[in-house]
Amino acid sequence: MFDELQAKIEQLVWGSVLQSKGVPGRIAAKVLHYLYALVRDILAGQLTLRAMSLVYTTLLSVVPLIAMSFSVLKGLGVHNDLKPLLYQGLAPLGEQGREITDEVINLVDNVRGGLLGSVSLAFFVFTAISMVQKVEESFNFVWHVGQPRSIARRFSEYLVVLLVGPVVVVIALGMIASVRNNDIVQMLLAHEALGTVFVAAGKVTPYLLVAGVFTFLYMFVPNTKVSFKSALIGGAVGGCMWAAIGVIFTTFVVYAGTRQLIYSGFAVVITTLIWLYLSWLVLLIGAQLAFYHQRPAFLRIGRREPSLSNSMRECLALNTMYLVGQAFRDKDKKITLDKICTQLKVPSIALVPIANRLENGGLLLVTEKEELLPGREVSRIQIAEILDVVRQQGDTGSYRGPSWTPDVESIGEQLEKAVGDVAGNQTLSDLLDRAEKD
Repeated sequence: MFDELQAKIEQLVWGSVLQSKGVPGRIAAKVLHYLYALVRDILAGQLTLRAMSLVYTTLLSVVPLIAMSFSVLKGLGVHNDLKPLLYQGLAPLGEQGREITDEVINLVDNVRGGLLGSVSLAFFVFTAISMVQKVEESFNFVWHVGQPRSIARRFSEYLVVLLVGPVVVVIALGMIASVRNNDIVQMLLAHEALGTVFVAAGKVTPYLLVAGVFTFLYMFVPNTKVSFKSALIGGAVGGCMWAAIGVIFTTFVVYAGTRQLIYSGFAVVITTLIWLYLSWLVLLIGAQLAFYHQRPAFLRIGRREPSLSNSMRECLALNTMYLVGQAFRDKDKKITLDKICTQLKVPSIALVPIANRLENGGLLLVTEKEELLPGREVSRIQIAEILDVVRQQGDTGSYRGPSWTPDVESIGEQLEKAVGDVAGNQTLSDLLDRAEKD
């Protein structure tokens, strides 16, 4: 019965019934495609699992993150402007949100006021960076990225976000406040019609900032190139969802007085955990939407693990080494896994295991900037070696010394001999030379 219902839903979503209804039908079909894909991914459990993981990481990292932000803003003399942001972020919790914010600020003040030893300071920096790293891992999962940033890039880029991000937000809020205090704006506010528009715009501005932050995260955090349009769509939808859930959650907190009787003093903690979970889940849903908008081919198949044939793996290994060797010969050209995936039109989750095998086999080298280079001189890289990486290597070792029947073993030997005859003594350099002549 459930299978029949699922089949009917898929037929409605992916069939041609809505598509044949003109422009409104095509628009409805497109919306259903995205809704179906998002609901499917939420029910699969990976997004919810990662949202729960981020809640735990947030509890450990919130004080170091705010302490680092305060230290930077204090040097600029604008550290008091961060406090209203915390009040606004926890506004759906009602009065409890203000209490939590005050407690966090007091704790941060105590941390900043005390003398941190080298071990404590290192722990603070490590915890803050781990927070951003956890977010990157979740976004990389959404974007099917199997290769994270290098350690050097993580440390430098994460610190830039942690140190510069709060300054940019505070400056943006200061600019908005200064515009509101402008004489011309005050005169427009006094006008009945225009004043209403400005007041409405002022109420919408915080949510636009949230959508802007979401958009920035979707573009910067994943270790892949995200188009601005896709990130903006994901950020706008994520910001609207966050605002809507905030209103619903605030209403729930106000009217759910019985939870105080049930959970007593733990009610504040449980409410905070639920709100953090919903916030992270909304952020991941927006990222998933941005991914599907940029790569609509994944809308129907979702996150199915790639199942590659032997022929596909061999072609991927050869083509990867070919593109790396080609870029190596061109002094003005750089190649990365992301560029190879874009050029070959394959997801990185399928290419990363093969690239790792090539690297472990000494055929490929990955620099700190994540650029790919040949593991040794291209004239010393045999085509047969590249094929062996995917044909012979990668066994788990679960089956040792299998007893093949003589006829099957003979056919296997003939196949290997045939591959050796085709590859011969050709090298990667020979392959590149032929391509340059052609």
